[in-house]
Amino acid sequence: MALLTRIRGPRDLDRLTPGQLAALAQEIRTFLVTEVSKTGGHLGPNLGVVELTIALHRVFDSPRDRILFDTGHQSYVHKLLTGRQDFSRLRMKDGLSGYPSRAESEHDVIENSHASTVLSYADGLAKANQIQGHQDRPVVAVIGDGALTGGMAWEALNNIADAKDRPLVIVVNDNERSYSPTIGGMANHLATLRTTQGYERFLSWGKDALQRTPVVGQQLFETLHGAKKGLKDFIAPQGMFEDLGLKYIGPIDGHDLTALESALTKARGFGGPVIVHCLTEKGRGYHAAENNDEDRFHAVGVIHPETGLPIKSSGKDWTSVFGEEMVALGHEREDIVGITAAMLHPVGLAPFAKAFPERIFDVGIAEQHAVTSAAGMATNGLHPVFAVYATFLNRAFDQVLMDVALHKLGVTFVLDRSGVTGTDGASHNGMWDMSILQVVPGLRLAAPRDADQLRAQLREAVQVGDAPTVVRYSKGTVGPAVAAVGRVGGMDVLRAAEAPAGDRRADVLIVSVGAMAPASLEVADLLAAQGITATVVDPRWVKPVDAALPGLAAEHRVVVTIEDNGRVGGVGAAVAQALRDAEVDVPVRDFGIPQQFLDHASRAEILAEIGLNAPDIARRVTALVSRLDVAPVEA
Repeated sequence: MALLTRIRGPRDLDRLTPGQLAALAQEIRTFLVTEVSKTGGHLGPNLGVVELTIALHRVFDSPRDRILFDTGHQSYVHKLLTGRQDFSRLRMKDGLSGYPSRAESEHDVIENSHASTVLSYADGLAKANQIQGHQDRPVVAVIGDGALTGGMAWEALNNIADAKDRPLVIVVNDNERSYSPTIGGMANHLATLRTTQGYERFLSWGKDALQRTPVVGQQLFETLHGAKKGLKDFIAPQGMFEDLGLKYIGPIDGHDLTALESALTKARGFGGPVIVHCLTEKGRGYHAAENNDEDRFHAVGVIHPETGLPIKSSGKDWTSVFGEEMVALGHEREDIVGITAAMLHPVGLAPFAKAFPERIFDVGIAEQHAVTSAAGMATNGLHPVFAVYATFLNRAFDQVLMDVALHKLGVTFVLDRSGVTGTDGASHNGMWDMSILQVVPGLRLAAPRDADQLRAQLREAVQVGDAPTVVRYSKGTVGPAVAAVGRVGGMDVLRAAEAPAGDRRADVLIVSVGAMAPASLEVADLLAAQGITATVVDPRWVKPVDAALPGLAAEHRVVVTIEDNGRVGGVGAAVAQALRDAEVDVPVRDFGIPQQFLDHASRAEILAEIGLNAPDIARRVTALVSRLDVAPVEA
């Protein structure tokens, strides 16, 4: 690592010869494989952008010139070139974030890693530069081809193209993949740019795809058809971008430093919006990644650097349980279809796609479209199951509310990675869904506590044909089955309080939500050691609040809710409202995630830090019961 260790900032690159730059690229790839294999992280995307990132930092002057990444998982090389070369605690507590982090470096401009946003950020930055008289400061937006499938990116392009004198460079990192191979009309167009010289083939693409593009599609097609410029025998298909008003440079070999620097230098000097189309190879230089057809090692856990095989095997995870049950349901019901937003494998729908290829739809990074498309399918008699990370459903709230719930349509949303996910940081914790969805009329929301309940509640969800249903679960390995000892209404009783003496009520009713069941039972054990009686129930369906809960609450002195979701507007708040509506005057104490953006760390570390673990909860409940013994406490 003789060269890499000498790079403390981007300007250190200026002194290197072409031969040294090539050697540096190889050092960086060796570093990435060695270090990321120890910690886990986004390996494949970063192996593919080594030369591109070097060229960006040689041509542009960060942080004076703003360089933005969409999505941020392709920023590891950027971190290395801006002086952050300690990857020993990558994505761990007190270590480097797996995404750009404004707290880490002035070179990191944005850090929210929900895809397809960077062009809007860049548009705003360029507008601010223009107003402030900084026309010599180009904004550079590096966007993966997968992120161009998002509608927000097209909204931004429509605005960017409107200003011919704002210096803004859009670098399309085209590796034909987001997680898996990129799909859709935009992906097909980029493929055309890679391979086609003939006008007719491009015009055919325009008929099929451009006219479906919101706002600008018809105008672009008419222009390309020759309304103003006349037909030519042959035309390069960059016409789509140039007729929109965007200068197009490319395609460029994204691993040829000389070609990259030449193209980026031209773009920098243009003075207006420019697209530089770079062809890269995800996982480049690492044999195990290059030969992984699923995702080219998009994200890995701890692996053996030589083979790429996992160091440790874990038990069955929540995602695979869902995937298996979806296949079983698919065999039983021909109306069930699967939907994914560019994450077929990560959300567990790959087995369903293999079994029923005609009943799976990957819409690209387009969650809003996914939801309303599902509404259309449900209107015509299908039952769509849209599997998505919990944090990404936030982007489609309006569609859930107005396009599905308002129309009383049977669509099931399966939310993977709910609650604290940990290592991917603030943007990826799925801590908002149960709060956001509480306001949706008619929606039913299930939080299974184990694999058996996930299977059962998924089946219950797809039986609902007149309202949206949601099934949400955690990231990682499923724990042991948690058996019920009884049932009250629709709620499973996981622990029954010992009968108190005389007419005295039991002390505590613990309402356990989803994967918090083991922690809730541990709280009950710790309370019992203090002589405090506790009942533990799992509502199974947390929205709406079970009609039997207020009556059960009235048999206890205090109600405690434990959920892996934000406290504001979550299950605890819904339970408290249900008790008030039923005029049950029992104090409610809710334990959940504080409404703050959580730094990256392991799930266990975060839960301990925010006090959402059994010892901390038991200590606070014990103190509450002690106060109740002395004097009444207001609800």
